[in-house]
Amino acid sequence: MKIDAHQHFWKYAPETHPWITDEIKVLKQDFLPDDLKKELKKAGFDGCVSVQASQTLQENDFLLGLAKSNKFIKGVVGWVDLQSPEVEDQLYKYANEKKFVGVRHIVQDEPDDNFLLRENFLKGVNQLHRFDLTYDILTFPKHLKVASEFVSKFPDQRFVLDHISKPEINDGKISPWDGDIKALSKFENVSCKLSGMVTEAHWNKWTKSDFKPYLDAILESFGTDRLMIGSDWPVCKLSGEYEDVMEIVTDYINSLSKLEQKQILGENAIEFYGLS
Repeated sequence: MKIDAHQHFWKYAPETHPWITDEIKVLKQDFLPDDLKKELKKAGFDGCVSVQASQTLQENDFLLGLAKSNKFIKGVVGWVDLQSPEVEDQLYKYANEKKFVGVRHIVQDEPDDNFLLRENFLKGVNQLHRFDLTYDILTFPKHLKVASEFVSKFPDQRFVLDHISKPEINDGKISPWDGDIKALSKFENVSCKLSGMVTEAHWNKWTKSDFKPYLDAILESFGTDRLMIGSDWPVCKLSGEYEDVMEIVTDYINSLSKLEQKQILGENAIEFYGLS
């Protein structure tokens, strides 16, 4: 089964999506399952993992409602307030939902570069393992050293790095990102999503070769058993169409064995998130 391990749905509203500015106004519209279903089918994918785009508990209810009525949505990565004294109650509520598989916090938007190491946040993350929930790490390259320190505190927790931590592909800059990625990959409980790359490249003017140095570094660091493909749809539409975006990875891994390709194209996501 082929799984797109990272995409989003939303009903656009300025108050709930303030990050969608006029600069990216193409995203100022609704993106719902019927829209994605066509793209998945055309690209030969069977299902997806839907990831939160808004940091509210209502976002969880919205995504879980979509997942219940659309079988191809295999899992939901939602949001809970990991810094709240009520985090355990929030986790109890959502961990009982079969398709609620993990949580994410939009760390890249936090003004504190050391946010991941905040005491209250660490207490919240410490709760995830007992609820059998994963954590998606959303960071910029400047956060990677902190991310390594962060994951070192939770050897039993399953983590996945979103969007290969958004290196500066448009500028062709690879260092110190590559060294920091290598350091993070040494923690075997950390996986990585091959996603979100086109928005870090020259919008709509990239070539597949632009991504090769970064994919080479990720493959060397994580191997094939800790990588999973993701589209970052509809955000990817800022810099390419769904099928073209997915082909960046599918073409790159074409020289790998059939088993390794299957791992990256779905099996790793199924195992990591516990998808059925």
